[in-house]
Amino acid sequence: MKVAILGTKGIPARYGGFETFAEELATGLCARGFDITVFCESGETPAPEDFQGVRLRYKSAPALGPLQTVLFDLKCLWAARNGYDVVYMLGYGAAPFCLIPRLWGSQVWINPDGLEWARAKWGRVAKLYFRLMEWSSLRVANRIIADSEAIAASLASCHGRLRACTVIEYGCEIIETPPSAEPLAEWNLVKEGYYLVVCRLEPENHVLEILQAFQRTGSKKQLVVIGNHLSQAPYLERLRAVQDSRVRMIGTVYDQAKLISLRYHSFAYIHGHSVGGTNPSLLEAMGCGNLIFAHDNPFNRETLGEHGIYFNGPEDLAQEIDRAEHEFCDMSTLRACAQIRAREGYHWPTIIEKYVKLLNAIRSNKI
Repeated sequence: MKVAILGTKGIPARYGGFETFAEELATGLCARGFDITVFCESGETPAPEDFQGVRLRYKSAPALGPLQTVLFDLKCLWAARNGYDVVYMLGYGAAPFCLIPRLWGSQVWINPDGLEWARAKWGRVAKLYFRLMEWSSLRVANRIIADSEAIAASLASCHGRLRACTVIEYGCEIIETPPSAEPLAEWNLVKEGYYLVVCRLEPENHVLEILQAFQRTGSKKQLVVIGNHLSQAPYLERLRAVQDSRVRMIGTVYDQAKLISLRYHSFAYIHGHSVGGTNPSLLEAMGCGNLIFAHDNPFNRETLGEHGIYFNGPEDLAQEIDRAEHEFCDMSTLRACAQIRAREGYHWPTIIEKYVKLLNAIRSNKI
């Protein structure tokens, strides 16, 4: 059975959650006997033709701002128009063009990811565009793959009963053996001497509220923020204006060994995401057995369950941080339970098996 995966920069993953997902899914399915192709962005240097048995195909698109991604997806869809049983598009920015493979008889799946139209960074035109793309995706795709029940419920509430929707979450690695703490020296950090935030620095991730909360605490620890903080966007300027010697914005960290070390050895991870489904950064914190402070919304509740500490604004987050530092024994239970939840429900082999069952059901014409 031949499957094409589209909609990412490609694999091996170097950029973000969708790329990591594409790599884990592609290699996992390939190891189980499926013929997998991942479409990747071409660069200036020669690139491999395969990765761990996964076939890689490369396409480029002219640098036309926001249109570049749509044009890239369109070129990939045209290249994948025939020869595949399933074309799996990650994201719905080019949803209408997903009709192309269907005209050649392929099944098309679309994973809408989060609620893109709800992101504060978009203006009216962009929000309208993403709402239209979401609407189109539900009508063009043979099947929608929602990454959480909350995303499926949101789609149904906006668009009515979903014709064909399967909920399959993202996965994570379970860190069983403590990683080396040596990478911490690069930032002069010590084990459990800091809180960690890892995200795109955007309003819907409540980074400003997290910084404001930390200002109100009596903590002697540091707050380390991983994300691109150097642009001139107004929101980034507000973040940089926060005056607190304990707050450290260290930029992006793409080296996975360093990132795992930073996660694992933190005192706690603070997760402010509010418009996604099953968020990869939250899962990675659970897989590391972190103590987690999470913004209180249906997406995070579905993923973390009762194994974290929830907050709505700066005041209650500040109170919970101060409380956690004085009740470490109780907090250790939350750490252990979060990792158990990740192992039982979000470990990559579990997620891959859900896709295997879905593909086998299609192969046997059961759905």
